[in-house]
Order: sequence, then structure tokens, then C-alpha cells
Amino acid sequence: MAAENKISYYSLRLKELLNTSFPELSGNKEFIDRRGRIAAKSYNDAFMAGNTIEQCNKIALYILFEGLHFSKFDTVFQVVCNEFDTLMADEELRPFAQKMMPVCKTVFAGYKLSDDFADSPEFDLLYTELVGTIQIWIEENGVQ
Repeated sequence: MAAENKISYYSLRLKELLNTSFPELSGNKEFIDRRGRIAAKSYNDAFMAGNTIEQCNKIALYILFEGLHFSKFDTVFQVVCNEFDTLMADEELRPFAQKMMPVCKTVFAGYKLSDDFADSPEFDLLYTELVGTIQIWIEENGVQ
């Protein structure tokens, strides 16, 4: 696979993740291109060092997705789907979660987020705070 093809492959993989879980980064072409290039270079370097293709891919994907394992959007979307799904149609859940992102910004600011934050005891507290924040917003503004 040519280096240019690998960059495209890794950039596409990253775009998929960003579109789904990090919509705030999905339009950042510079970030996507830079990560794609670094992942492709890491793959090539690992291959030249004698690693198996599986190991090369693992290394490249680790670099590609570094810092992108915990998603604020996925968390807000989970809250909206679990707690407020009876207030709107299924196709309105994702757009509503996107609308809630700025509303929930201050809640997230109170936590030290990391890739493994979802497995921490603090996650339940964050989840509860997000439910409350969104509930208050709905009471004041309606679902719209």
C-alpha cells in the first residue's frame, strides 16, 4: 500500500470516528490530515523495524485515536437517549444532543477527563449532573 493510500485510509478512519463521536472536530481538516500522516508514518516505521502487519496497524491506530477514547458528545447522546427519549422522536435525539453540547460545557469543565474516564467512579456523578443540566434546560426552554 503506498504511503498516500495509507494517509487516506487513516484519515477516513479518523473522519468516521469524528463524525460519530467528536462532531466538534469533524471539520478540522488540518487535525485529520496531520493525524493521518503521523499514523501512516508510524505504520511505515513499525513495518521497517520488522513488526508484523497486525502490530503495525495496532501502533498506527493507537496514534490515530490517541486522546479520542472518551467522547463528551457520546456521553451527552447517551444521557439524551437513556433519559429523555420519550420526549422526542428517535431521529431528533442526535440533533438534540448536539444542541445540548454548549449547555453541558460547564458540567464537563468540572471533571478531569481522560481516555478511561467512562470506567471511573466519577463518571456516574458526571452522568447525573448532565441529566440535571439537560432537565433544567428542557424545563426552561422546552424540547424544541
